[in-house]
Amino acid sequence: MVTSLLVSIWAGICAIDDIGTQMIRRPLLISTVVGLIMGDLQTGLLIGATLEVMWMGVGNVGAYSAPDIITGSAIGTALGILSGGTGTAVALAVPTSLLAQQLLILYRSGIVYLNPIASKIAETANFKKVFRIQYIPMVFAFLIRAVPTFLAIYFGAGAIDTAVEALPDSIMDGLSIAGSIIPAVGIGLLMLMMIKKGELWVFLIAGFALAVYLDLSVLPITLIALPLAYLYDLATKEKGAEKEEAKTDDSDDGDDEEDYDL
Repeated sequence: MVTSLLVSIWAGICAIDDIGTQMIRRPLLISTVVGLIMGDLQTGLLIGATLEVMWMGVGNVGAYSAPDIITGSAIGTALGILSGGTGTAVALAVPTSLLAQQLLILYRSGIVYLNPIASKIAETANFKKVFRIQYIPMVFAFLIRAVPTFLAIYFGAGAIDTAVEALPDSIMDGLSIAGSIIPAVGIGLLMLMMIKKGELWVFLIAGFALAVYLDLSVLPITLIALPLAYLYDLATKEKGAEKEEAKTDDSDDGDDEEDYDL
């Protein structure tokens, strides 16, 4: 009971952050704190790292509401710790985030009706009331994450245990494989967003080669990449400066010719 309540409160706090500074809403931090609350920090870190990579490129674009990574991370991590680890957490986090996505759509559609109320109050120049209106969506944002999280953890742990024990080993192996493949898809989406120039793929291939063939960890690859990235940045800036200088020279020559003709 207490654990379910604490995890749900943490999910609600992350929900408030989601409409604010957005500093603690990422799966890595959400799952780590959930693991700390449930007394299994190591598993929380592993699940959080997996979900972070999987949802690294997920975000709201325009009117599109992305799957709710807060609810998915909190519920998936909690039930994963209770029922079987990373594979189970990923298998539960994805459908949970998709279901919670529907609540987000209803929530964001409903708070639109606060806009005309705020506009009328703003006409009276009573800005304190305008600021107080902001607490209404914050309360609803807290509840739509905290309540489902509490219900899923409090009532679902035993049922999840029974279901996981009833699953054959082949399905559990499939979940573990899926947990390894889905993060690769998340990284692929992130690469498509970040790598806009063709020559940048050279750095990705170089990092892959260092990791696979030289068996280097993240830290030495990062230390090797830093000076290379710095040199590339300097070369790009010098190339851009040369182009600008060439354009300036061309424009100056054109002005001299025009003056001469006159």
